[in-house]
Amino acid sequence: MEQLSLLTGEVVLALSAVMLLLVGAFGGARGVSIVRYVSIAALVVFAFAGFIINGQGEAFEGAFVNDDFSHYVKALIGLTAAATLWFSRNWFKSEKLDQFEYSILMLFAVLGMGVMVSAGNLLSMYVGMEMQALSLYVMAAFNRDSLRASEAGLKYFVLGALSSGMLLYGMSLVYGFTGTLSFAQIGAVISSQDHMSAGIVAGLVFMLAGLAFKISAAPFHMWTPDVYEGAPTPVTGFFAGAPKLAALALITRLITGPFAEAQQSWQQVLIVLAVMSMVIGAFGALTQTNIKRLLAYSSIANMGYALVALAAGGASGVSGMLVFMSVYLVAIIGIFAAILQMRTREGALEGIVDLAGLSKSNLPLSLIITTLMFSLAGIPFFMGFFGKWFAFAPAFNSGLTWLVVIALLSSVIGAFYYLRVIKVIWFDDQAHEFVKAPRELAVLSSVSALLLFPVLMMPFVLAPTRALIEAAANSLF
Repeated sequence: MEQLSLLTGEVVLALSAVMLLLVGAFGGARGVSIVRYVSIAALVVFAFAGFIINGQGEAFEGAFVNDDFSHYVKALIGLTAAATLWFSRNWFKSEKLDQFEYSILMLFAVLGMGVMVSAGNLLSMYVGMEMQALSLYVMAAFNRDSLRASEAGLKYFVLGALSSGMLLYGMSLVYGFTGTLSFAQIGAVISSQDHMSAGIVAGLVFMLAGLAFKISAAPFHMWTPDVYEGAPTPVTGFFAGAPKLAALALITRLITGPFAEAQQSWQQVLIVLAVMSMVIGAFGALTQTNIKRLLAYSSIANMGYALVALAAGGASGVSGMLVFMSVYLVAIIGIFAAILQMRTREGALEGIVDLAGLSKSNLPLSLIITTLMFSLAGIPFFMGFFGKWFAFAPAFNSGLTWLVVIALLSSVIGAFYYLRVIKVIWFDDQAHEFVKAPRELAVLSSVSALLLFPVLMMPFVLAPTRALIEAAANSLF
């Protein structure tokens, strides 16, 4: 029982998913709403279970690890999933896709992410990743009547299987050359070697390549624009946030745990991934006309910024990554809540040109999108600026000045396509008359915009969170 108490959040999600599956199957039309609201409650419990129970330690002979790092990351993942499940309900109803299976898939996906974040050996890491991935494949193709959605799900599945193969090959190499699956014992074997075995280095590279697919880091980003465009918009909003944070957390646990002594090896890989992601993400977004594809390339670039912080190593690098991702998650939730409000009587709109003249027909939404875009661009003194500040500072302090220069140049290029969206909203002639959005969408996007507002809100948002982030980063060392 003591070991199970460390898995309270995961147990709540697993039991909820199984019981709600029965409720949805036999509850009829009313069961869909019941499943949704109970799922949201379960996700909130998952988010705060670690802080409430304060369970720290290892379970199942080190296969599952609970610490301040896992508590903070799971809180972000749980709240992000709960928010996306909440603001998507009216969209699914309007598109006649309101089915209870979506909530169940969300629970299983977050359950997999929880196992990933707390993984203590290679086996639990892979089980968590596959549980998450299988749920996400189905969510991408959730609109079975849409050719684009089916194509998105198929592309995601095929390329995901390739990444899983790379990850498994890397794991097999690491196991073969260390003789153990445990992170702690892998670290002990590496520490005892005068020169790290080439097989372990190769295994590490393959594992990082497989995980790079999960965060859509270049050159493993090929699936991202098509899946973002083809998947239902609420699903795209979820893909852009929680799964990326879970994979980044797993990368962090690998480079600070079993491979802490191999910094020269993993640092080079992370730097290459960061540079390619920032450059390809920045230039790829310049030619996009669909806002979901634009945000896909934006997410690729943003994962590059997060990897810049991790490449610095140490607690400061982990802390910088967590600050950046915390700000990024708020921005991405807000921007997709705003996109879901872009509806006319004919249906949903996704083209950037469709935003023309939005300021004349919906001033509050225009101000919200402008604030969110300014933050994503890193304009001083919005919260996105401070997120990048905390991400780049550790790399600069560790001597990676040239990498920070590339990151800054990428941010300048990125500002162009964010400002292009703002220009279309405020200065182009009105193209469409938008229908009034559901109240909760307006509230959610407004809250996100306020949290990212300039210096006025920064002391209230960043200062309390910083203490949690510092504790989370230090718990790994």
